[in-house]
Amino acid sequence: MRIISLNANGIRSAATKGWPAWLEQQRADFCCLQELKCQAPDVIGRFEQVAGLRGHFHHAEKKGYSGVGVYSRHEPSDVRVGFGCAEFDAEGRYVEARFDTPSRRFSVISCYFPSGSSSEERQQAKFRFLAEFMPQLEHLKAGREFVLCGDINIAHQALDLKNWKGNLKNSGFLPEERDWFTRMLGLGLVDVHRTLRPADGGEAYTWWSNRGQAWAKNVGWRIDYQIATPAVAATAHAVAVYKDQRFSDHAPLTIDYDYPM
Repeated sequence: MRIISLNANGIRSAATKGWPAWLEQQRADFCCLQELKCQAPDVIGRFEQVAGLRGHFHHAEKKGYSGVGVYSRHEPSDVRVGFGCAEFDAEGRYVEARFDTPSRRFSVISCYFPSGSSSEERQQAKFRFLAEFMPQLEHLKAGREFVLCGDINIAHQALDLKNWKGNLKNSGFLPEERDWFTRMLGLGLVDVHRTLRPADGGEAYTWWSNRGQAWAKNVGWRIDYQIATPAVAATAHAVAVYKDQRFSDHAPLTIDYDYPM
């Protein structure tokens, strides 16, 4: 089972930069996208299916904002849109494709966590999201196996960003955010990339600011993740961050699992 996660920074923009053709070559079972920046009518006839995978989406109410999708080669038994919090469900941040049988309950989730970098108001919204989302993870963990793919907008450890000392007071690396991430893993969840490659530094970055020469100098952050339940994570055997082409300011994160579909 191959799962890809990518913050597209606009699905239409990513398409013009070659994302569909690249995906065609990946033999993926799932491709989770964040920051679609489109509405339902924009998908019809163009993005309903890509590379043989069918898309399931959660669009934001605000045009050109947020939005997530799960592209799947397999037909889900159910699709959940939103996680039950009106404030953030309106922003199009959560879609869950379920693949349930009498003997197994399994989900692939695409989630886009808020960024707090633009203002103190948005940082407070991010803290509200984290508080609301932790019980959702607890509920999921209690009842099913899953892989959560997403732009979490948090670099967990100093290894996860280039200039960690200079970012100790900045959104994305605040102590409260990193503590939340630690508590999330404390539920028994697994940061699959970090487990497979515990010493990955610059190779693991998935996002680069458009300011300065962040991409050229590899001044990046690892803020895109695949978080899995232990039974699924134990089957992971390969991880890659693709940087040969740029579809957005993020790079695709691909992880291969021996977990049977």
